[in-house]
Amino acid sequence: MIEQMFGSIEGRQRDLVDLRRDLHAHPELGFQETRTSGIVSERLKHAGLEVRTGVARTGVVGVLKGEKTGRTVMVRADIDALPILEAENRPYRSQNPGVMHACGHDGHTAVAVVLAEVLAGFRRELPGSVVFVFQPAEEITSGALPMIEAGVMDDPKVDAVVGLHLWNDLPAGIVALRAGPIFAAMDRIAITIEGKGGHGGIPHQTADPIVAAGHVVTALQTIVSRETAPLDAAVVTIGAIAGGTAFNIIPDRVEMQGTVRTFTKEVRERTMRRIEEIAAGTAAALRCRGTVNSQFGCPPVRNDPAVTDLVRRVAIEAVGAGRVVEMEPTTGADDMAYFLERAPGCYFLVGSANRERGLDGRHHTAQFDFDESALPVAVRVLGGAALRLLGGEA
Repeated sequence: MIEQMFGSIEGRQRDLVDLRRDLHAHPELGFQETRTSGIVSERLKHAGLEVRTGVARTGVVGVLKGEKTGRTVMVRADIDALPILEAENRPYRSQNPGVMHACGHDGHTAVAVVLAEVLAGFRRELPGSVVFVFQPAEEITSGALPMIEAGVMDDPKVDAVVGLHLWNDLPAGIVALRAGPIFAAMDRIAITIEGKGGHGGIPHQTADPIVAAGHVVTALQTIVSRETAPLDAAVVTIGAIAGGTAFNIIPDRVEMQGTVRTFTKEVRERTMRRIEEIAAGTAAALRCRGTVNSQFGCPPVRNDPAVTDLVRRVAIEAVGAGRVVEMEPTTGADDMAYFLERAPGCYFLVGSANRERGLDGRHHTAQFDFDESALPVAVRVLGGAALRLLGGEA
């Protein structure tokens, strides 16, 4: 059946590109993906899937029930865009100024929709069910948990999960994957430094929170450089600082925001604890008060070894052994992690860059775009993995 499916995909390449470009031209932010959800639901219904809409506000779930008894496999695609003004003036440029598909989610959605339509043609031969989950709000890591809470993995009960991310750090058509953690946990911190404001020319009468904030930022870097084992990994980044209203006034407070990325529970918990201790201690040494408001985000994305091995075999069939590589873990984050906590699965990358054509802009930038030759590769690997999992091979 896999070979037949591969053949069916060959005739759908124009449709894949057309759908992707339509979605790219009409991007929508997290929990606002009404047009996208409407297109997805209509196409799934037309293909004969059982469709639920309004899941976690704007998510869509389509269940393809095979006519043979078997397992249930979930295919996940994210559907939201980013608040970025697109730079390139391509024919399919965003028509929603200030909103852009700058991470490939338009491609992910097109891949999953076309795969659902292709597999629907093999309904009589399918041993089990495929649950297609089109998730909102991945970019703010807020869509997966509400979908899980809405029961998308329970009716029918999901046995395995697969998903993919187009990846502009790799040439188009390369498939990258690995077992274990591949994306980092993502947590947020907000630090407030409170001092005593006053005249900028008379600093000795103040407790300067700007000076204290500078020392806190510097001291936080020692968590990674001096407290995290060299073979572990952690990132502590302060991305925003706000304080003060004029050049000659020392303010009463400074507020900072940042992100923390880790791969293990132990490093994660220790890093978050040390941020609180360093902020409080450093500020106190400079006659200020430092407090931290921590917001735990999504956990690391962890691939199941057996499912990853199965996807690797399918990828070799689809593109050849020379184009399947071991993935380097990234400190990016993805709330696919929540689905993989609840069922064994694999999240893999499909290379999508083409430097010669200028299609190699980085993710989350105004220059992002990708080589659409990656789309049929993604469908073949994703579909082949789903079929093998339905057959109980992992």
